[in-house]
Amino acid sequence: MTEPLKIGVLLSGSGTNLQAIIDAIAHDALPVEIVHVVSSRPDAFGIERARTAGIPVTVLNRAVYADPQAADARIVEALRAAGAEYVVMAGYMRKLTPVVLDAFPDHVLNLHPALLPSFKGAHAIQDAFDAGVKVTGVTVHLANEDYDKGPIVAQEPVRVEEGWTVDQLEERIHEVEHELYPRVLRVIAEGRMSVGADRKVHIA
Repeated sequence: MTEPLKIGVLLSGSGTNLQAIIDAIAHDALPVEIVHVVSSRPDAFGIERARTAGIPVTVLNRAVYADPQAADARIVEALRAAGAEYVVMAGYMRKLTPVVLDAFPDHVLNLHPALLPSFKGAHAIQDAFDAGVKVTGVTVHLANEDYDKGPIVAQEPVRVEEGWTVDQLEERIHEVEHELYPRVLRVIAEGRMSVGADRKVHIA
């Protein structure tokens, strides 16, 4: 049996995507081990989720991020010490600098609540709702220095039902996130993902 894929998870909030990965490991035999969690905020509920699961946590704060590169150097140090192979952003509300991106080239995943390249930025769900689109969705992509522009790994559409509120759309988006992220991690853990010379992601 092959070794599980070792990942470090970055979060800033409630940690529902972290929980989805924890649950998939426990109940769906996802071949992944979460070796460390980093929170950008000391009040993030994701910290409690990690500790409940017995996962080591590094907690940062606003003062640490006064120097973003120094903050990212701490993240790299913690994740390398834990043996992380991939960095998984799960509701992480800070832009990573090249300090992390260069330490884990093409091994940093981000989750975006829209079908990139549409609706980039921090308000993607509201922006899609306000635009009146009939289909939006979720994107998993490799992070790079261009915000929300890294190579796309996987996408899942979400149909916007007539009469939905933005809160209902957000709830459905999160449900899809919780399904898609573990699915992508399984593909990576099984060695079926590669990045071609064309900078496009290919899934075997």
